[in-house]
Amino acid sequence: MKRTGKSPWPAIIPNRDCAPGSRSSSHNNGDCMKKIMTKLFLCLAFAAISVTAVAQGTVVPKWKIGDLEHYMDTTSVPTVINFWATFCKPCIAEIPHFQELTAQYKNEGVRLLLVSLDLPEDYKKIPAFMQKRKVTAPVAFLDESNADLFCPKVDKSWSGALPATLFLNKRSGYRHFIEEPLTRAQLENELKKLVQ
Repeated sequence: MKRTGKSPWPAIIPNRDCAPGSRSSSHNNGDCMKKIMTKLFLCLAFAAISVTAVAQGTVVPKWKIGDLEHYMDTTSVPTVINFWATFCKPCIAEIPHFQELTAQYKNEGVRLLLVSLDLPEDYKKIPAFMQKRKVTAPVAFLDESNADLFCPKVDKSWSGALPATLFLNKRSGYRHFIEEPLTRAQLENELKKLVQ
């Protein structure tokens, strides 16, 4: 590797004197480690603040279908993924039931994720909607416009209609997709199956 005089670690290591192999690195390893750990701590603190903001409904992350697939593939707890939009009245009507009932199954480890399928131009309206409706569950915005691409990756039977809900439990192998509004009783029944 050709040396250019620039540190290959500019974002992580505060100065090139801390870079491995530099003449002064052996003399100030303690200082370098303190600087690195301080930066790492600050990054983790900002990440924690971001996650808290999402949970409180003030920030809505934009996900691509790959992000959602990764979430579905890696979740290790019973998970409810509800697909909704601010323009969908049946979606709005069932969100309070989802929040309340999944909270009742918290001890069983049930996790709820609300995935918004709003139009891109309506993305900025989502946080205000969440605040007005007292939505406290984590929300992600699916930043995709091609339903033919993302629908079959969620479930092969999904036509794209809203609301739609995926119940997923990797431990038990339970996976059930429902493409219609759920009553409180139907949701409670699904949650019982999810945690069995």
